[in-house]
Amino acid sequence: MPHTSEISPGQDSIAIVGGCGHVGLPLGMAFADKGFLVHLMDINAESVAMVNGGKMPFVEEGADNLLKEVLASGLLKATTDPAILREADVVIVTIGTPVDEYLDPSVSSFDESLHRFIGHIRPGQLLVLRSTVFPGVTDRLGRQLKSLGYTDADLAYCPERIVQGQSLQELAALPQLIGGYTEHAAERAAALFRHLSPSVIFLKPIEAELAKLYANAWRYINFAISNQFWVIAHEFGADFQKIHSALRQDYPRMKSFARAGFAAGPCLLKDTMQLGAFNHGSFILGQAAMMINEGLPYLLVQRIKQSFPISTMTVGVLGMAFKPNSDDMRSSLSYKLRKVLLLEAKEVLCADPYVPDSELVPQDEVLQKADLIIIGTPHDCYRTLRFHQPVVDITNIISLGSC
Repeated sequence: MPHTSEISPGQDSIAIVGGCGHVGLPLGMAFADKGFLVHLMDINAESVAMVNGGKMPFVEEGADNLLKEVLASGLLKATTDPAILREADVVIVTIGTPVDEYLDPSVSSFDESLHRFIGHIRPGQLLVLRSTVFPGVTDRLGRQLKSLGYTDADLAYCPERIVQGQSLQELAALPQLIGGYTEHAAERAAALFRHLSPSVIFLKPIEAELAKLYANAWRYINFAISNQFWVIAHEFGADFQKIHSALRQDYPRMKSFARAGFAAGPCLLKDTMQLGAFNHGSFILGQAAMMINEGLPYLLVQRIKQSFPISTMTVGVLGMAFKPNSDDMRSSLSYKLRKVLLLEAKEVLCADPYVPDSELVPQDEVLQKADLIIIGTPHDCYRTLRFHQPVVDITNIISLGSC
């Protein structure tokens, strides 16, 4: 007898694979806050212990108090035991398709990670893929599940599209994309996410997979456009910040004009390259964006050398996270900047009020000892700083001029 498409708090339970990560943990808290019993399954024992102890493993707006509330209610629990997956009515997987050293998608690594957990699922469950996957993976997994005898498991791809650090707010505000392997799977996934989101949008699985890649590639290319414009302005002695401000003022068609700065993180470049790989290695815009964005730290140092003798200077970098007001340093271009500076400057000192890295020094030490400051990540707290040395700030987070 087919199972119902209705999914309700107090009746159905949820298990999240990778549940203590940036995607899984806010999602789990949001569902627990709606009354669902949620188990967070994660292989990172340290993160599991932190979550069960009521401490967030990373910065997330509004999450500190909510975590304590849902733990106290008994509706949220973290574990390293994959056996918990079998007890759940819904299994949400936050494992995405990684890329290899050539920036090509590693579908075999995705298969290996996913198949470690497939043995713990059971008939009748709803299986939701949540992180970025290579286009076609959902349909492929559906066929694999059938061949393994899981003919009664519903499968859907429902990509997360939240801004890291604002997950709880955006989960309640953004429509959810639903790509069901079958119509019934789509209906069940929609019934689940309607408890969080204002609306759902139905797509084919491959359309939902491409939509996720398109969103990240669009942002990555937008950042590259601004960075290229910054380079052009600087080359001809023009002030990019003045141009940027003038174009955005009372001119709605330019509101999407991003500010210049490092465009990095664990998703934008990776997903842009995956889109190129999917299109048989051809994505000229995306590949050009990679050259611009990834080359910006090198170009910035060369521009600075035209104005400052950095080989005799102590250079300080403020901001090592990949985005403002975050503690996430994954794929941060500030670290690439540091690597370039270590070859060019007399000494390099780096600080970040959010990032837990033993190689960083206190911010006061950077401010006192550095002959030149570079803003790597435009944290809001830098707006109020006062500097006694020149500052290079292509993000325009502070009121001083750029290099």
